[in-house]
Amino acid sequence: MPELIAPTVRLRTSFLAALAEFRADRDHPVPWFVSDVDPPALTDAVAFTVYVSRVLSERTEAAVRADGFVPMTTLWWVEDEQMLGRLAIRHRLTPALEKAGGHIGYDVRPSARRQRHATAMLAAALPLACSLGITHALLTCDETNTASQRVIEANGGRFIDMAGHKRRYRVPTS
Repeated sequence: MPELIAPTVRLRTSFLAALAEFRADRDHPVPWFVSDVDPPALTDAVAFTVYVSRVLSERTEAAVRADGFVPMTTLWWVEDEQMLGRLAIRHRLTPALEKAGGHIGYDVRPSARRQRHATAMLAAALPLACSLGITHALLTCDETNTASQRVIEANGGRFIDMAGHKRRYRVPTS
């Protein structure tokens, strides 16, 4: 059964294969986190270890990058040593994240889509968000992304409004 785990170097091969799938997918935009991977981490095991350490450290205020980032907990959705997806819980929101981004963002690798992984990932993340003090998580998705709308609504999300082309939802975390 899949589970959310902290990023780990032991899944390097599967993580890199997932990145390749995201880049090759012509039907969806490449998720931001794919381009956020330190380029040396794509080819060097030591650099990958440094990348994983950076991602893990981003949970703290001290490690937040200055360019609009907030503390966030990144988790990987894994089954049998296969990285199926990635999820991030942002500990707080900026005005920009209030409009687009929200508290929780998730991506399922193309070969694992349409298997209800996103719905299960979000369900598993909600108690973690609650433990961070987030009582009602804000989630956003493109107005045309009906799959993400269904994921959010299946997890109790209630539509709030539109911010540009983004649908905004509140999802209870407990």
